[in-house]
Amino acid sequence: MTITKHRSLLDGLDEFVAEQLQTWKGVGAAVAVIHKNEVIWQKGYGYRDLESKLEVTPSTLFAIGSSTKAFTATTAALLVDQELLNWDTPVKAYMDDFKMFDPVATERLTIRDMLCHRSGLPRHEMVWYNSSRTREELVDAIQYLEPNEDFRNKWQYQNLMYMTAGFLVGKLKETTWESFVQDHLFDPLGMKSSLFSVDQMQLQPDFAVPYMEKDGENVRIPYRNIDAIGPAGSMNSNLEDMIAWLRLQLNQGQHDGQQLISKEQMEALHSPQMPCDSPFHGPEMPVSTYGLGWFIEPYRGHQLIHHGGAIDGFSSQVAFLPEEEIGIVVLCNTHGSIIPYTITFNIMDRLLEKEPVDWSQKMAKLMSGEESAESAVTDTPETLDPAATPVVDNEEEQTEDAKAVSLDRPVLTYAGIYQHAGYGEMSIQLKDDGLQAIFQNIEMPMEYSGNDTFSVLLVLFGLKVTFTFQVDQENNARSISIPFLMEPGTKPIEFIKKSAE
Repeated sequence: MTITKHRSLLDGLDEFVAEQLQTWKGVGAAVAVIHKNEVIWQKGYGYRDLESKLEVTPSTLFAIGSSTKAFTATTAALLVDQELLNWDTPVKAYMDDFKMFDPVATERLTIRDMLCHRSGLPRHEMVWYNSSRTREELVDAIQYLEPNEDFRNKWQYQNLMYMTAGFLVGKLKETTWESFVQDHLFDPLGMKSSLFSVDQMQLQPDFAVPYMEKDGENVRIPYRNIDAIGPAGSMNSNLEDMIAWLRLQLNQGQHDGQQLISKEQMEALHSPQMPCDSPFHGPEMPVSTYGLGWFIEPYRGHQLIHHGGAIDGFSSQVAFLPEEEIGIVVLCNTHGSIIPYTITFNIMDRLLEKEPVDWSQKMAKLMSGEESAESAVTDTPETLDPAATPVVDNEEEQTEDAKAVSLDRPVLTYAGIYQHAGYGEMSIQLKDDGLQAIFQNIEMPMEYSGNDTFSVLLVLFGLKVTFTFQVDQENNARSISIPFLMEPGTKPIEFIKKSAE
């Protein structure tokens, strides 16, 4: 099929993207499509800055979230090519002091295990989210995090494992993961705009502002710096640079006639390693697997390799159909948005000349059930989803209930500093005749619900969790149990009160 014909199959895409932005209240989006190495579509839609009415361009930088993971897996592949790393040699052979909670995993965990999410660990997102700890300190904290599955038993998305894989890459090259990516991927591919931090992004001439929908309006929210866990999702990029990245995938590691990564290792990255979860299970995508930094699924009978991402105010999707030599990237500056998915799938339907599936309707049904927009898309792990219940809509009724429950003990009983070896410190403080929790510099209002339990609001996520205090007969609080994890078989995280010094 000719390039011209492929281009003509995208007639009406402008209107479709505009419709998606309106339907899903998206602020801005950037869309690029390549076929047989040629760019057949590259456009910005909506606004990168709503208040200033600055439009999205192909140069606009967006945080790409977990679409970063494929870069991290590729750095490992480069080290395998250089014979500095082996996919199946235990990580402990490269890092003597590396420890997991499970001694078997400590001895046996490999970088392949890390990169295909089979470490046995649940997400433990609150360990790193908004944390001021360094990457090395976070790697050290892993030994205190309990698994909920046997090692290699089950696929469970794990950001800390990707951070550790990137940390190992930097350590083996006696540099940082960021420097290695810059020297061996960004520079050779001509990805001149791509950066590793939202702090750096805001110093550039053309970047997107993060937004979240609140009460039907798009509200600007703060950028989330996740530099410490960078290899799991801190990259920022634009259409121009991501096109070069897609070409590398479709050309099996070759760029401008030079083989940057061997075909053998590219094949390892693009090969199924573990069966995995997917919100898209159905006739179009009946089976889901995970490779190394990529989801690998059949889409309507065609091999699809893709990865999405989301971090506060941004979402992304990078996808390619290797047999058809088609690559797609969609970037968006709206929190937890599914727009990158609905647009990507629609483009694939058009180019495969199939009757378009109404993915908008499918997603709406999915989200009208128990799952939220954020948790509906497995590829968006940075959108925190701890074990929590959504805040009820009727705020008035909620406040009335809260007022009805008065404290059974003096408020000072619960105040203090509580500690978990992996999660760090939690501070319970007096505020306005009540209490608030402060964790990772996030303030969380607390409402008493009786029996030494509090309903605690995670404002940014619109979620509530239950804090249960263990109090002795002398009215001394000893610990707090918090169900931060949502995976089956997980225990509440227990923070022990530090004694007054």
